[in-house]
Amino acid sequence: MAIPLKLLLLQLLTFSVLVSADLISSSLNVLNPHSEPSRHSQDFCAMYDICGERSDGKVLNCPYASPSIKPDELFSAKIQSLCPTITGKVCCTETQFDTLRSQVQQAVPFLVGCPACLRNFLNLFCELSCSPNQSLFINVTSIAEVSGNMTVDGIDYHITDTFGKGLYESCKEVKFGTMNTRAINFVGGGAQNFREWFTFIGQKAPPGFPGSPYAINFKSNTPESDVMVPMNLSVYSCGDTSLGCSCGDCPSSPACSSPEPLPPREEESCSIRIGPLKVRCIELSMVLVYILLVSCFFGWGALNRRRDITKPGDSSEPLLHPLEEDGITSEPKESTLGVKVERHAQVSPVQRYMENFYRTYGSWIARNPSLVLFMSVAIVLALSSGLFNFEVETRPEKLWVGPGSKAAEEKKFFDSHLSPFYRIEQLILATVPDPKSGRAPSIVTDENILLLFEIQEKVDQIRGNYSGSKVSLTDICLKPLGEDCATQSILQYFKMDPGNFDDYGGVEHAEYCFQHYTSSEMCLSAFQAPVDPSAVLGGFSGNNYSEVMVSELSCSVPFGCYSDLNELYFQATAFVVTYPVNNVIGDSSNENAMAIAWEQSFIQLAKEVVLPMVRSKNLTLSFSSESSIEEELKRESTADIITIAASYLVMFVYISVTLGDAPQFDTFYISSKVLLGLSGVVLVLLSVLGSVGIFSALGVKSTLIIMEVIPFLVLAVGVDNMCILVHAVKRQPRHVSLEERISSALVEVGPSITLASLSEVLAFAVGAFVPMPACRIFSMFAALAIMLDFFLQITAFVALIVFDCKRSADNRIDCFPCIKAPSTSQESVEGGTGPGFLERYMKEVHAPVLGLRVVKMGVVAVFLAFALASIAISPRLETGLEQKIVLPRDSYLQDYFDSLSEYLRVGPPLYFVVKDYNYSLESKHTNQLCSISQCNSNSLLNEISRASQAPETSYIAKPAASWLDDFLVWLSPEAFGCCRKFTNDSYCPPDDQPPCCTAEEDICSLDGICKDCTTCFRHSDLVHDRPSTAQFREKLPWFLNALPSADCAKGGHGAYTNSVDLKGYETGVIQASEFRTYHTPLNTQGDYVNALRAAREFSSRISNSLKIDIFPYSVFYIFFEQYLNIWTVALTDFAIAIGAIFIVCLLITSSVWSSAIIVLVLVMILLDLMGMMVILGIQLNAVSVVNLIMSIGIAVEFCVHISHAFLMSSGNRDQRARKALETMGASVFSGITLTKLVGVTVLCFARSEIFVVYYFQMYLALVIIGFLHGLIFLPVILSLAGPPQLYLDIEEQQQTDEASSSLLN
Repeated sequence: MAIPLKLLLLQLLTFSVLVSADLISSSLNVLNPHSEPSRHSQDFCAMYDICGERSDGKVLNCPYASPSIKPDELFSAKIQSLCPTITGKVCCTETQFDTLRSQVQQAVPFLVGCPACLRNFLNLFCELSCSPNQSLFINVTSIAEVSGNMTVDGIDYHITDTFGKGLYESCKEVKFGTMNTRAINFVGGGAQNFREWFTFIGQKAPPGFPGSPYAINFKSNTPESDVMVPMNLSVYSCGDTSLGCSCGDCPSSPACSSPEPLPPREEESCSIRIGPLKVRCIELSMVLVYILLVSCFFGWGALNRRRDITKPGDSSEPLLHPLEEDGITSEPKESTLGVKVERHAQVSPVQRYMENFYRTYGSWIARNPSLVLFMSVAIVLALSSGLFNFEVETRPEKLWVGPGSKAAEEKKFFDSHLSPFYRIEQLILATVPDPKSGRAPSIVTDENILLLFEIQEKVDQIRGNYSGSKVSLTDICLKPLGEDCATQSILQYFKMDPGNFDDYGGVEHAEYCFQHYTSSEMCLSAFQAPVDPSAVLGGFSGNNYSEVMVSELSCSVPFGCYSDLNELYFQATAFVVTYPVNNVIGDSSNENAMAIAWEQSFIQLAKEVVLPMVRSKNLTLSFSSESSIEEELKRESTADIITIAASYLVMFVYISVTLGDAPQFDTFYISSKVLLGLSGVVLVLLSVLGSVGIFSALGVKSTLIIMEVIPFLVLAVGVDNMCILVHAVKRQPRHVSLEERISSALVEVGPSITLASLSEVLAFAVGAFVPMPACRIFSMFAALAIMLDFFLQITAFVALIVFDCKRSADNRIDCFPCIKAPSTSQESVEGGTGPGFLERYMKEVHAPVLGLRVVKMGVVAVFLAFALASIAISPRLETGLEQKIVLPRDSYLQDYFDSLSEYLRVGPPLYFVVKDYNYSLESKHTNQLCSISQCNSNSLLNEISRASQAPETSYIAKPAASWLDDFLVWLSPEAFGCCRKFTNDSYCPPDDQPPCCTAEEDICSLDGICKDCTTCFRHSDLVHDRPSTAQFREKLPWFLNALPSADCAKGGHGAYTNSVDLKGYETGVIQASEFRTYHTPLNTQGDYVNALRAAREFSSRISNSLKIDIFPYSVFYIFFEQYLNIWTVALTDFAIAIGAIFIVCLLITSSVWSSAIIVLVLVMILLDLMGMMVILGIQLNAVSVVNLIMSIGIAVEFCVHISHAFLMSSGNRDQRARKALETMGASVFSGITLTKLVGVTVLCFARSEIFVVYYFQMYLALVIIGFLHGLIFLPVILSLAGPPQLYLDIEEQQQTDEASSSLLN
């Protein structure tokens, strides 16, 4: 999953974190050098005026005391506007105050959302700078000479713990929305208490570094003999009614004491502890059910056993006595010499019609094989002509996302109204674990960073070829704040310039930036935005940077508050380099095509150049581009051609051996059926081509699954019926005519073949209800291919059987029918009339063993145990589809996805999109969305903030970055450096931006062309601190175009450029806007599904509460939406497939009893297959659901032939079950089980993991489970509770040959 870098492209510049420390340097008071000696008393200053400045331009105060002065009325009013607690005399000059005011504005945007915090924070520096009683709590402790003047070098600032605690408590939860984190991380270095905050503020910064120009030692007490008194102004609580903060900034506020409940923790499934074992309720229930059922079954068996002992008669009577139905007895009548026992069936009209049809059709096709063969093949070839329009779909969103999905519609809305998520190109370099300890060494070394510079140089030199023009990274990359690419790399701490590596101090500078990436100008990226270390490093412990930082922060010198995170990052084992590239909808400018051209060159460079470089340094490299998955899917489409060819070759060999008679050396060249087997394989291939041709003609694109799986699937299914047809012909008496043999064979197996094929077609067609396009199309292609294959089987293949019989009868050599061999006996040619090995095994071993009472009881107990055990473990079936599985095993993306899971510590970006936001003053929407002062406690942003406090259930990692909050703060009169206007009412930028300040100026002057700029609004211009509709409409574009800077970090350009859809906003309604945050790191498929579910539940709850249309969006949602209701879809489709098969069975057999038994066995096969999925670790997704649905159809073949033979046999249930096994058992084993086994086995050699897992493993399990149920469980159930026979035995006086009486109708 792509790293969420867009959230890191922020607008903060030089002084964003250590602003408070800068305030100290410019607001310290300096005395006239001719003033009185130091004294501590009321109305006395400890410092007054400015006596010098450092080499970096920071001013230094004079270290002499003097009485406070009375300001004039205008100066007093200016002081009151910023420092309302200071009245009367002051200890600062007007120049000092103007400097203080200009620098305070750097901190205001961070804290203005919480008025109580801002007031307390300003009071701290107002008292330090201008309090008339400054000397009571300020003591100059050291001085230094600068340019011949004595200046302050260190002071003690005495403050009570009460004020310190109150200040910290009012500010600790204040959010800085742009960065999705707490403002204290910027203005307080992430301090965990007020002492750490004061330590952070008071450290003396080296020249060129942000911070105070002299040391400030904050003390909470004074010497007992001293007259000094600690500063102890009243502190405002963040819950204060007059200066109250929002619930997001002040969760402890009384108004927030009863918040909406957080999303509930997903309750674990019911479980019961039995001693040391913890057992799920469903598992215990299945055990109890099994004990109950088995006890009842064995009790019933014992009762019937006693009845059998006391009842005279044959001891072979079945456990469940046959029931009489319509006067039909199940006891067979013995035939006497010269008397034929003719059986007349009582069958349904459908079955009678089918028998008559196959009898007539068999005779006709035996007379006209050439016509049938020609016509059937011609029809299918005509259908195959659509292959001229054949196309393969490889776009992931077209394969795995349903067009009508909610997520797809939301993505379309997001892309069209806001901006499509950018393209991602990525490199991950990692160290190799030590073979002994298993731990990987840190990657943060000088050598590795220099290697990364070398790699970056080669990436910069990439030139993709697009239509003859060269495409470089700078042509396509994302540039949010200028002309520099927003590359996310540790190299950004060195401005992407290798020349800065040594100048900045190498690894030590990186260490400094890990903690000060938001504060130090030297740590800002080349594109002038902070770069989060957790986005460019990987492999360190912990979930994400913000969570670890809050808990592990500590302070040290000389550079401020460090966290143990520095050591944590030095334990990082991977560099993560990400190149965000512009993404365009529709791509009318061909920008996406240019990006694809560059990406191809990027991947080639990574493979051929970068990979050897990295390996030579004993590192690993994984890489990916936005187009990588699609390109790898295209490559995969031709990767398994050899596997397909081998499968058909193996199946051809197997069919040739299976269809032939028992080999005899002198006649094998006649009795073999190699040509017939080859023809059968060709017919299967034709059915696949016909299916693909029809859909291609209709404009439906094929998929990789269709190309690789359907040939195997249709081959395995089609060959079964071929074997059954050939074996049925072999079972017919030799003395009758060929026409009669073909006709009788079709009457014998035609209905069961029709039933099996129709069931398979219906089951495959049900797969079309699955929403995933790849699986839906696959199901349709497969259903049509099976239908065409059945058509060719009963037409072309039967005609080929006729030709083969004629060839054999005429002693013509197989494969060379034009050559006639010397005459030999017909019995020798056709292999004789004796049964084969499988027939003998079924008759002499298999059937008798299953007829034993103890075996029956054991079989039922074992199979019932497997079924109930499968039900018990089925809830453990995980949902999802790993991306690695759909790619070739040798794909470079395999290592890439492993690296993502192992090294990334940030989650995917999450956007909460608001539709139709009414910003008019009369609307409540603004306060229902924002999270600053006066916003509703249950507003959207407050709820997001609250949800982020329970990330384990909400999957939300941080509060949202809010353009609305930042816009309202930017408008606020308190943020006097932000929204400003010239005298002509045009936009005036902050004083540190052009034209107010040029790049050539080292220190921006306050007397330039912007000196007359004023704030956009006074408090009296606003209504409850909210702009009017007209003011909102006018100033919103100003905000979105405002560049962030030190004087106003709230400028919206870059951070919020694409967060608001301005189309039609003049009407007072913004059609679309987004508030962005992160998901927590998601490592498993279940994490992605649960994150999507939690986000949707959260949005639904908020939407219903606020009556505003809100939906969540993240780039992965469209691929995981299907898993929200995958169980519902699966169970519904299972029910439809099984119901359809039941109806078909009922129509053809007219036996509810027989149909119910078939459905029972199918359900047990389905349950056992799901149990095997849990054991094999196969996930539940659209692919596996389609496989399970098709498995129901395929499993019919294991049941229907045995069941049909049982239904058509005479005798009691034991005898009929034995006859069914003797008649069809060998065909089911050799013609169904082994053919499927051979066809499926070849799939294990496929290069794509998806075919090995979801087709080889699942179909192999199906073949084994189907075989066990069809040839073991089903005969036992039929012998115990099978349906009554359909035939009456009527004696007729007729001389007949004994062989003809064995004919099965």
